[in-house]
Amino acid sequence: EKLRVSAPSNAYDFGQIVNAVNATKDKAACADLLTITDPKILPVLLSNKLEGEILLIFIQSLEHYIAGKDPGLAYQHLFYLSKAERFKVVVALLSKNEKEEVQQLFDLLSESQSDQYSLEDLESLKKIYEL
Repeated sequence: EKLRVSAPSNAYDFGQIVNAVNATKDKAACADLLTITDPKILPVLLSNKLEGEILLIFIQSLEHYIAGKDPGLAYQHLFYLSKAERFKVVVALLSKNEKEEVQQLFDLLSESQSDQYSLEDLESLKKIYEL
């Protein structure tokens, strides 16, 4: 049964939904969450709770459900994720395979056209993701 996702009103609600999504590895529900969450408030909602597993399910959901339909939204989420507390630590601890998953999402975005980002924007963001 698919998780029902509603717009989180605070970091606690967001954390509860993210934990449920992560426990079930429900990428479709995670994509729903990312679709209804304003990327700009992602760092606030994540608070200090960002972990490798969470970053990866976000990346996979963006890649499989969002990037194809709305590359601009996927880019915005990647951009604001990089502003979250603990981001640098989490990225530094990603394995080679996990980094390849992140790279696949960037490849997908570089093949897509969006007025939300340029190829230069993508390249700068890739450096932040240590790719």
